[in-house]
Amino acid sequence: MLLTITTTHQPATDLGYLLHKHPSRTQSFSLSFGTAHIFYPEASTERCTAALLLDIDPIQLVRRKDEALSLEQYVNDRPYVASSFLSVALAQVFGTALNGHCAKRPELVDTPLPLQASISVVKSRGGEEFLRRLFEPLGYTLTVTPHVLDEQFPEWGLSPYYSVTLEQHCRLSELLNHLYVLIPVLDDDKHYWIGDDEVEKLLLRGKGWLETHPEREHIAYRYLKHRRSLAREAITRLVTGEEAEPEENDGAENDDEAPAGDLAETEKEQRHSLHTLRLQTVLSLLRASEARSILDLGCGEGKLLSLLLKEKQFERIAGVDVSYRSLEIAQRRLHLDRLPAKRRERITLIHGALTYRDKRLKGFDAAAVIEVIEHLDPPRLSAFERVLFEFTRPRMVVITTPNAEYNVNYSTLPAGKLRHADHRFEWSRSEFQVWANRVAGHFGYSVHFLPIGPEYEEHGTPSQAAIFSKELAR
Repeated sequence: MLLTITTTHQPATDLGYLLHKHPSRTQSFSLSFGTAHIFYPEASTERCTAALLLDIDPIQLVRRKDEALSLEQYVNDRPYVASSFLSVALAQVFGTALNGHCAKRPELVDTPLPLQASISVVKSRGGEEFLRRLFEPLGYTLTVTPHVLDEQFPEWGLSPYYSVTLEQHCRLSELLNHLYVLIPVLDDDKHYWIGDDEVEKLLLRGKGWLETHPEREHIAYRYLKHRRSLAREAITRLVTGEEAEPEENDGAENDDEAPAGDLAETEKEQRHSLHTLRLQTVLSLLRASEARSILDLGCGEGKLLSLLLKEKQFERIAGVDVSYRSLEIAQRRLHLDRLPAKRRERITLIHGALTYRDKRLKGFDAAAVIEVIEHLDPPRLSAFERVLFEFTRPRMVVITTPNAEYNVNYSTLPAGKLRHADHRFEWSRSEFQVWANRVAGHFGYSVHFLPIGPEYEEHGTPSQAAIFSKELAR
């Protein structure tokens, strides 16, 4: 996997200052998936070329847990086709240049230079046309060389692989940021898990150019590995600076599936998504409770856990979910394998059902149950009540659930249809309050209610919370 960057700016060896790599030395950097080598095939005052050669370790690829087919572990194009491996290498070995910093020659950072970038092999299933649609709107002149499937059998036709050279007068940081984003877009895959932090990377690296790119939706969708909710959030924030209401029918954690595309205008104007607002509301309640240990029941992919872990107040945190797959995603989201030992000791992930007693759930100050109860079959609610309020019995419990009365405000939600395919029921405000008051009275808690989200006088808010407390119990 080879990338070269060439300039004829005078003196051309200034490229070494911008890249923070001396032209007279060959340097190697160890990466988790191989080794990156930096060298200069030519370095004179008239012309200078820096080369990044990425040597992928096939053993590390075989050890990856997400390979779908055993044969694909051994027969694939990963070692030589430009992909997200190259983007990661760019960030790690050219990070200072990527961020637009140069201590010794700061004036060069904002100086447009005659630059030429050549990539030995890229993959473009959209063909040469898609390559040009990505790079030409950014001002690049492209030289594209297609590869045949087999030189001995030209009648087999062209492959999806190309050699590409890009030329333009621009800042080096612009070129590197364009490559960082668009190389994985061309490959249409990533070798690592995609989460919220990847949206932040896209916004950072796409700032100043992706907002107006004619293929921005296609770029966001591919860069975020076809996660529609994340792509929609990224595009909304790029264009308006606001966060979108996430549509989570691609495997994520939001329950408001139906109204993803056509929310009421007042909803569109909300800066934070409803799901984010729920999380922040629950987090604030937990902070105010002065609890030291927290249970997240039905933790899903770990969004609340991630927020809790950032709060030093919470010394013991446990996330519980019936879906082992969700717990695996939460583990990756939280980077548990890379956390410092003391921080890692604060958090535990538990595979279990919320309708069965589990001694691992005892001894916690507070519990959060965010948009979970509506996924339980009504006959199983009594078991859930006993597990949480009689057996586990935390000092404080926060439960949120959708408000069914609000559904009429979703123009894409037909009358009588639930917000999510997995919902077993949805309660009105009065139904939720009747249930919560009965539970509180039976198990010795007091309860008060809190609306979540934009409020309509007649229909209330899209979500509702009940806060149970033993301290306030009669």
